Amino acid sequence: MNNALITGASEGIGKAFAQELASRKTNLVLVARSADKLQALAKQLQEQEQITVEVIPLDLTAPGACQQLYQRVSELGIEIDLLINNAGFGDYGAFATRKLAKQLEMIQLNITAVVELTYLFLREMQQRQQGAILNISSIAGFQPLPYLSTYAATKAFVLSFSESLWAENRSTGVKIMAVCPGPTESNFSQVAEFPQSNNSPSKATPAIQVVKEALQALENNQSTVVTGGFANQVIVNLPRFFPRETLVNLLEKQFRSN
Repeated sequence: MNNALITGASEGIGKAFAQELASRKTNLVLVARSADKLQALAKQLQEQEQITVEVIPLDLTAPGACQQLYQRVSELGIEIDLLINNAGFGDYGAFATRKLAKQLEMIQLNITAVVELTYLFLREMQQRQQGAILNISSIAGFQPLPYLSTYAATKAFVLSFSESLWAENRSTGVKIMAVCPGPTESNFSQVAEFPQSNNSPSKATPAIQVVKEALQALENNQSTVVTGGFANQVIVNLPRFFPRETLVNLLEKQFRSN
């Protein structure tokens, strides 16, 4: 693939995707709010890998931002072969105690931006009969999560949406896949305001491992990949073996702030 667009590219999984794809000589379009971090990453990757890196600082929760991004890529004359919808965040706490504005912003970024960017770039890929879209979901998308209620619901949407489009596009030449990491080395916990007692950094999967597993699964044309090892496979399959009320009660106790 010649050109990849990555949202949320300044840190975590998005940055790891940029580094890995650059090592494979893929030209990049990097999108995030932090212009300084993007510029530094772009400079590093261009010097190391001799690729082209375009930086587009943008807040995808802003009205019209996705259309603005699509228009900018069109103006640059870049055909996107791989779209990675990675930008997203969570928010920890009992729903009624959190700020409504943050919940709505999360829905805008985690769901609406994913749908809009997928729609805009998918049609071009279908016309060319080639391309791929990776939507970053989470193992949180497989069951309700008390104290991460909105986040888990957004990731359930991304999972269902992506699997549906995978089936719709099997004959179009376009691959679509949901990537479902568990805890990953990133700033997710800080942004979500997890209490320190609920953080388990030792259990976090390196972001580069998530990326390599995702790209391998994409080559295999999977609809979904759960990254991060056997424990995460167990977690996503728990709803098959427990009544939903039992499972969500167990999760409430696990995620409650100590």
